[in-house]
This record gives sequence, C-alpha cells and structure tokens, in this order.
Amino acid sequence: MMFFRLVAAALVSISLLGPAKAADAIFPPGVRIGLAPLVGLAKAKTFPGFETEDGSVKVLLTELPAKAYGEVKNAFTANPAGTGNVKPESIETSAGTAYYTVENGRDGTTPVRRYSMILPGAGFSGYVAVQVPEAAGKIYTDDAVRQMFASAVVRKDVPVDEQLSTMPFNVTELAGFKTVRTLGPGALILADGDDEKGFEAAPFVVIGLVAGGAPEASDRGRVAQQAATTIPGVREARITMSEPIRIDGLPAYETRIDAISGKDNTPVTVVQWLRFGGPSTLRIIGSAPRDQWSAAFPRFRAVRDGIQPKG
Repeated sequence: MMFFRLVAAALVSISLLGPAKAADAIFPPGVRIGLAPLVGLAKAKTFPGFETEDGSVKVLLTELPAKAYGEVKNAFTANPAGTGNVKPESIETSAGTAYYTVENGRDGTTPVRRYSMILPGAGFSGYVAVQVPEAAGKIYTDDAVRQMFASAVVRKDVPVDEQLSTMPFNVTELAGFKTVRTLGPGALILADGDDEKGFEAAPFVVIGLVAGGAPEASDRGRVAQQAATTIPGVREARITMSEPIRIDGLPAYETRIDAISGKDNTPVTVVQWLRFGGPSTLRIIGSAPRDQWSAAFPRFRAVRDGIQPKG
C-alpha cells in the first residue's frame, strides 16, 4: 500500500501526546480489532483503518489466522534481541500482551518509519501496521504510536449488518447460515461452522468479486473450469459438471467438483457460480460435506439469487 506525503501541520495538537484510552477505541467497519487513533487520523477511505487528511500517515487494521499470534510470540521469545536492527517489543493491551517491531524503510524515495503489531483475539490474531513519513516523525513519534498500540481492543463478533454494509454488493438472503464473516475487502463467508471449529466440516458459502470484464461466450467454460480448479483449501479436485446458465438474467456458468477439504480430509462437493456482466465478475463458491450436499445446495442457491448490485 502506497503512503504519500507528510501530515499537514494544521492537524497538530498537543493532545496527540496524551495517553489513548481503550474506551476511546474505534473499530473500522467489518473488523474485530480497534484502537484509539491519534489526533489527525480519521477513517480511511480505501482500507480498514485510519489516515491523515492528505493520506501521508496510515494505520491499517486487519485480521490474521489465530495461530499467527502464537508463531510471532514464540519467535520473539526465542530471539528477544531480534534480527538486524529490528528489536521486538511487547506491550500490554486489554486483549493481552501484544508484540510489535519498529524499523526504518522507504516508500519510493521517501524515508519512512514502519510499525507492525500483533495481538491475540478470540479465534483470530489482530494486526496493526503503521507507516509514518520521516518528516512527520516529530508529530507521530515512537512514543505516540506506542500509546496508540496500547489502546488496542478486540471484539468477539462484528454485527452482521455492519459486515454486509462493507460489501460492494447487497446480500439479501443468508439462508440460515449462523456465521457471517468478512474475508477482506469485497469478500464474505457465510457458514454453519465458526473460527474455532473450522468451516470445512459444515456447509459454507464464499462470495466475492473478480476484477475484469466478462470473457467471450466461447471462452467462459474454460475460464470457469480453470477458476474451479484453483479454489483454495480443496485437494484432489475433480470436475463433475460445468455448463452455462443465467442468473438474474445475466450470463453465468455453474461448475461442480468433488474434492477433499480440511485437516480431517473431509469429502466435499463444491459448486462455483460465475455471474458475468459489468466491470467485475461475481464469484460464489458453496462447499458442503458430501453427505450434506442435498440439503445444502438449495441454501447455496438461495444465497446466490439474493445477491444484487449496489446503487
């Protein structure tokens, strides 16, 4: 992510250096980690986090797999001196002990100061990345960033309506799925499982957009089959059906595969729908253990038919 020029001096306030309190924490939409942003930082326009008005200083908040925190903690414990000129630091937050590093780098030709922090969450790891141009370092100091890190909090769940509001499409039918989770900008999972038990052992649907216009009609089958064989998390995939259909009046392609998924090597049946039209292609992937397929497929189709463009 690109970082631009230094923060405007008019945004400076002496309260920037005051202690940030967890009670003042703000959660970016759809994210389970929040913090109290320093003065001069407001909600970012293009990513989950905060930035200055001119985009020169940015704070990214996102989620990583739960095991990431433990891996970082173990690495820091094994090598407390760090490597090179990067020494790990720890800090207490309301979520528990967090670990962070500080290092110097460049964004193009601009010298910058980079901060990275990881902290534990309920079934996930919280991650915060900060980048400050050298010219803004007298305002956004190491101490100020550390105080901001100390204000970090996590929440167990994000309200469903909040998560859906972040999507570039409207989801009007959840088909009884109990877990709703954003996977990143413009991607969503609906599942019967959860973070702790895993998603593969029960039906789930992943919805997202694929950039790029629709391929020619004669090439859609190849595109659909190629996409189906690269679905993450499935192994030994075998295409059992692939044919053109129409969804909501638009050209589309349905592809089904039998595969193995998850740490328990669960036999699954997977359906992929590609709905063409407009600048992006809607991609819907539904997966269910093979013995649950007949009950899951109508739910997948209900979700598919309830997705509408925004605007």
